[in-house]
Amino acid sequence: MKYLSIHHSTEYTFSQPVKLGPHTMLIRPRASHEVRIDSSTLVIDPLPARILWQHDLYGNSRACVEFDQSDVFQLRITSEVGIQQFGVEEQELQITDEAECWPFNYSSLERLDLVAFQTPSFLHDQPQVGQWVKGIMAEQSDWRTSDLLNRLASETATNFNYAMREEEGVQSPANTLNRCGGSCRDYATLFIEACRYLGLAARFVSGYLHAPDLAFAAGSTHAWSEVYLPGLGWRGFDNTSGRLTGPDHIATAIARHPEMVPPISGSFSAPADTTSALQVTVNVTQGG
Repeated sequence: MKYLSIHHSTEYTFSQPVKLGPHTMLIRPRASHEVRIDSSTLVIDPLPARILWQHDLYGNSRACVEFDQSDVFQLRITSEVGIQQFGVEEQELQITDEAECWPFNYSSLERLDLVAFQTPSFLHDQPQVGQWVKGIMAEQSDWRTSDLLNRLASETATNFNYAMREEEGVQSPANTLNRCGGSCRDYATLFIEACRYLGLAARFVSGYLHAPDLAFAAGSTHAWSEVYLPGLGWRGFDNTSGRLTGPDHIATAIARHPEMVPPISGSFSAPADTTSALQVTVNVTQGG
C-alpha cells in the first residue's frame, strides 16, 4: 500500500472587478479497487453560493460551483486530497490470443458500447493522422498489437518537442503533427486519434502524475490515453514519456473527447478591456 498527498491550487486574478459565473471542477481522483480516497478538502475564495457534487456521464466526480454576484478581483481554488493505493506493482501488457496481433475485432457483446470510443473526434484530421500511422507501420510487415501501441506512444515522447500550454482545449492532431510538438494533452489526443484510425477504442484521461524525476510532471496536471484491449480492459499509455501508465498516474476524469474534461472551467462577466492571469500549482508527494 502506498499513500500519496495531492495539492492542487488554481488562482485567477483580474485587472478589474468581475462577476463570477458557474464553474465546474474535475480534480477529485477516481476511486477504484486500486485507489481509495482517505481525505479530501476543497477550499474556494470567494466563498461560493453553492457546491453541488455529481457524477457525470463517465462516472467522474464533478463539482458544480455557483457564486453570488459580488464583484471580485481574484478567484482561488485549492484542493487537498490524500489517497491510498493498493496493488501498486506494475503489470506487463497481456492481451487475449485473438487480439494479440493487429488487426482484430472486438466481441459482439462489447462492440456497441465501444463505438463512441472508436469514432474520431477530429474527423478532418484523419487523412494526416493516417499518413503518420502508415509511416510508422511501414517499419515492419506485421505487428503485434502491444508492439504497435508501444511504438505509437513512444514516437511523440522520442521525436516531438514537449511544451507546456496553459491555453484552454487541445491542439488538433494535424497541428501537433505539423509542429512536431505540443503538451501532454496534445500528445494524448494524437495517439487516441491514431488508435481510432486503426479501429481501436481509445479514450482521454486527465489527472495527476507522481514522478519527481520527470520535468514535465512538476507543477501541473497531466493527461494520457487509454486503449481498450480484450482480456486486459482499459490500458493506459503515457504519450509524453512513452511508458505504460502505472501507479504513479492518478486519474481524475475520463472522456471520449479531450475537451470534455478540463480540470477547471467556468466563466465571468466584466468590461471588454478586462485582463486576467492564471497561476496553477500541483504537488504530488508520497507519505502521509
